[in-house]
Amino acid sequence: MLEKHLTSPITRQRLQTGAAAEHIDAFADWLHLKGYKPTSINNRLTSLAAWTDWMLTAGFAAHDLLSGFEACKLAVSKEQRVRYSRGPNQQSITAGSLFIRFLRLRGELPQPVAEPSATEQWPILGEFRSWMRAHRGLTETTLDVYQGILVGLLDAVGDDARAYSPGALRAFVLDRARPHGIERAKSIVVAVRSFSRFLGATGRCPVGMEHAIPGFASWRLASVPRFLVAEDVDRVIDSCTGYVFELRDRAVLLLLARLALRAGEVAQLKFSDIDWHKGEISVCGKGRRQELLPLPQEVGNAILLYVSEGRPSLHAPEVFTTVLAPFHPLTRAGCYPYRSRGAASGRDQSTH
Repeated sequence: MLEKHLTSPITRQRLQTGAAAEHIDAFADWLHLKGYKPTSINNRLTSLAAWTDWMLTAGFAAHDLLSGFEACKLAVSKEQRVRYSRGPNQQSITAGSLFIRFLRLRGELPQPVAEPSATEQWPILGEFRSWMRAHRGLTETTLDVYQGILVGLLDAVGDDARAYSPGALRAFVLDRARPHGIERAKSIVVAVRSFSRFLGATGRCPVGMEHAIPGFASWRLASVPRFLVAEDVDRVIDSCTGYVFELRDRAVLLLLARLALRAGEVAQLKFSDIDWHKGEISVCGKGRRQELLPLPQEVGNAILLYVSEGRPSLHAPEVFTTVLAPFHPLTRAGCYPYRSRGAASGRDQSTH
């Protein structure tokens, strides 16, 4: 019942008489089952009430949830937010989006029409991905990075490789790299060079076109240090003092620092990859090579402590999950901020 999750009787009445009334009790219970804390549930429902109030004032009924949500989102984006003022705000849009997601999961609302994927829009990208897997052994994470860059290339110059010229490729790389730092610029160069090499190897354009693409110099000590010294690494690890989220952070940091795992390898680590009896951990590295690494006692203890005291009860094979609801496995992006390149030694330092 709504009374278990929402403290304000006035807000309960607003929700129970508004556009979300039919499903509001089930929505509150769903938030609880998804792991939201009582304070978060209360805040979400209060923000949702501001949206349903706006819908009622604007003339939207319960069957107009989708159109009412889009109209409210547009209105919020156009109005300057005044602190402590009544009415919907960005939190209301977040709560409304979550409510619509809940209704779609229950089948009460139609699923959104999926836009065509990049490989559907540009079939040549699908061929490129298959070729790179077969001939270069690239992982899906790396191919996703390349694809995000190459979509911009195809938008700029089209997919007819016979019309490509060295000047057009150079212009794209320089224009795309201009707003970014040196590391991102290097990624753009690698992606476009790899695509050009694929086009040449499959006979779509002259061989050697990749040599027309300029590189970017990265002078030593020109930016932030390339690694942390051991004392700094230990100080960062020791800063995780025992809060629930810090139990996870400590285990992640130890995997990065002691075993030199990459962010994606930590995010994809599954319980089945850890052999506790042999003290080994299985990692799928670059080139899809399966590697067995020793599991140090310190790292194993940190993982066990996190799993027993910090990990939410999420039925997922991955070891690491998010800390805040809705719970889901940790992504590579979630691990990446922890990764200090070259912070540890032992695994092919040239790959970090």
